[in-house]
Amino acid sequence: MTRLVTLAVLTLAAAAGPGAPRGAAGAQACAPGCAQDGPVAQFSSQIQLVEVYATVTDAKGGVVTGLRREDFEVYENNQLQEVSTFAAGEFPLTVALGVDRSWSMAGDRLRLAKQASQAFLRALKPADRSMVVAISSDADVIAPLTMDRDNQNRAIAALDPWSTTALHDAIVAALDRLEPEPGRQALVVFSDGEDRYSRATAAEVLERARRSSALVYPIAIGRVRPPLLAELAMLTGGRSFLVREVRDLQQALAEIAGELRYQYLLGYTLATGLAPGQHEWRSIRVVVRRPGVRVRARDGYVP
Repeated sequence: MTRLVTLAVLTLAAAAGPGAPRGAAGAQACAPGCAQDGPVAQFSSQIQLVEVYATVTDAKGGVVTGLRREDFEVYENNQLQEVSTFAAGEFPLTVALGVDRSWSMAGDRLRLAKQASQAFLRALKPADRSMVVAISSDADVIAPLTMDRDNQNRAIAALDPWSTTALHDAIVAALDRLEPEPGRQALVVFSDGEDRYSRATAAEVLERARRSSALVYPIAIGRVRPPLLAELAMLTGGRSFLVREVRDLQQALAEIAGELRYQYLLGYTLATGLAPGQHEWRSIRVVVRRPGVRVRARDGYVP
């Protein structure tokens, strides 16, 4: 997840003492249990701060905790950036949950998708906000963005197979709905991945994801994982999964929940400001200076 924030204040907090600002500039305050070191900077008007959420895992896929600012390097367009904002731990989450309920999902596939969706909602923190989107020929919001898990679980339980699959359109619509929300965002999609009805092409879905701040976690149910789902995950810093059996589904959910529970927020200030109307792709590469670990983050952004 990447967010470009234009800051318009003219102060600098020298230390995190009483009354000093906490948390990343332009982001949520440092949540309980997270670590933050060094001065908390607030920059002058029209200074752009780029914020990147990163997930770090070990060779077995377990989440690596306890890293510090000096363990990271961030490059934009292959130029090393100074990490001026750093936080680690649990951050409030806004998540859209897309459930494919088309006829191609009828039977065990829809049953698994409903079971997985409800389990995922139970794994969220009380302060996290979530919404549920039913995917068929339309993207129907069957439970709005709230913290009301009971209503969302009831909406999922009531899903029956219906119509054809407009998966591309549903992904675009969910990203559009998440766009104005503050803080960390994620889109989790359960589908067989077979689009049959969308107006949006696969290329247009990828382009929309490039302009989004959301981590995308697609879970394909069936025998094949469509290339688009893997590309979406790689582009946004999420992960894609192929699920054939219940035990695969449970493992995928556990891994997603673990990753969303603990992440690192890295912020850096652009050395040169962006000109008005400047919208070219800017690549990002996050490196962890420790052996045997893997880091996942968005590979770039469009201002």
